[in-house]
Amino acid sequence: MSFGQNVAATKIELLKYKRSSQVATMVQKILDDKRKVLLKNIEEMITEANKARGGIWEPLQDIYKSVNDAYLSLGTATVDSTAQSTPAVMEVDTKIKRIVDVSIPTLNVTEKDTKSMPYGFADTNSSIDRAAKQIKVALPKICKAAEYENSIFALAKALEKTQKLLNALENVIIPQYRLRIKFILSTLEEREREEFARLKKVKAVMEKKK
Repeated sequence: MSFGQNVAATKIELLKYKRSSQVATMVQKILDDKRKVLLKNIEEMITEANKARGGIWEPLQDIYKSVNDAYLSLGTATVDSTAQSTPAVMEVDTKIKRIVDVSIPTLNVTEKDTKSMPYGFADTNSSIDRAAKQIKVALPKICKAAEYENSIFALAKALEKTQKLLNALENVIIPQYRLRIKFILSTLEEREREEFARLKKVKAVMEKKK
């Protein structure tokens, strides 16, 4: 609705604005509860994200070192050829969970049933074996860290939207409703006083005529 329109000072309008003010106040309470839940979840996600990030840097450094050793000992062509011809042994499944009304993707890493390394040993060495084993261990941790990071961004976006709606209710909509209610009440009271004064004059005139 537009707050720039003139207010009709009637009892019907007064009832309408009172109901609208009550609804706006209820919505404000719901949004404030949502804001608190989002903040709590963001704080928890930040804590978990920090833990997850802290657990991947050292494994990643080890992986980089193993891959670098493989490049140095076997050459770029051999390592790249091995990587391209090796079938995937890890799968990442995505599911959706909801926090308040925010959709959050979750990642689940599973390893295919394999008893041995999925590549030949003739043209490879221990550096590739070590890198492959390290990646198997690190990938679930990396995906979990990414999941937390994405969740934080999604929740923060929802929090920003919720806060904007709250600000509009608290600073614009509800105050405007209250001002209109106050104006209508004041106008109606003034009319009642004027009507009372008019009736007194009429009564006085009628008594004089008697």
